[in-house]
Amino acid sequence: MESGGFEPGNYIEDALSDAEATQGLALACQIVPESDMAIAVAASSAACKTKPQSFQAALRSVTRVSESTMTVAVDAPTGFGFLPGQYVNIRVPGTTAQRSYSFTSAPGEATLSFLVRDIPTGLMSSWLRRAAPGAMLDMTGPAGAFYLREIRRPALFLAGGTGLAPFLSILSRLVDTGTPYPIHMVYGVTNDVDLVEVEKLANYANRVDGFTFTTCVASPSSDCPRKGYATDHLAPDALNGGDVDIYLCGPPAMVDAISHWLGQQNVKPANFYYEKFAPSAAATLGRLAA
Repeated sequence: MESGGFEPGNYIEDALSDAEATQGLALACQIVPESDMAIAVAASSAACKTKPQSFQAALRSVTRVSESTMTVAVDAPTGFGFLPGQYVNIRVPGTTAQRSYSFTSAPGEATLSFLVRDIPTGLMSSWLRRAAPGAMLDMTGPAGAFYLREIRRPALFLAGGTGLAPFLSILSRLVDTGTPYPIHMVYGVTNDVDLVEVEKLANYANRVDGFTFTTCVASPSSDCPRKGYATDHLAPDALNGGDVDIYLCGPPAMVDAISHWLGQQNVKPANFYYEKFAPSAAATLGRLAA
């Protein structure tokens, strides 16, 4: 919010922290304008190339990749497009509830795929466990301002849990386009069982020149050689003295921790794009930029 008066509305701190509000960020779904306003939108003109739409898609498969995570694939509608990193809202069949999932597939593929956390009592998780191929899903999208921009400098990808999903879509695109600058990813999870799709990341590291990645697990009992949080495994050179674009997708606590850590390092990245999410909730988006 660059100028003008408004009521911020009602929201939980996971959607917008006090620090973000102090920086001038606000939730478009909550604010009530009190005057003419100037607003900076966290999206580039590339978002104009995709148009949200409502459609139905047939379920193709549900595959368990770990005790805590599933991959879901549906048939892509003809002509459907999105930007790598965006998400779609899916209605839980038989209910009015919606869940938001980032695409893991690349734009233009015949199948739309998603990475889904299996929550024992979750509405969508419970439905997916018994769903049969061919079942129809109501979807609305694409949506979201978290997507790959033009690569003009080194980039740092930070993924937490199923926040890995949008990066799989982004990496699928980079296989075709390449990257003129190095990209490093730190992928952190809570428990070993949450560490999924590592083979895919290794494959992308072989196919995308300049892409490297590191995994870490927070649990002290983990078998992973790198224990702790993402900030414990961020080498100073990954920040490139601040001349870096950071893309972060993970739980609210991770987004807040990374933001705080950057402040402690006295580093202000050229661009900081983030998406934070909580189980059984729609994503909230933001951008911090120089």
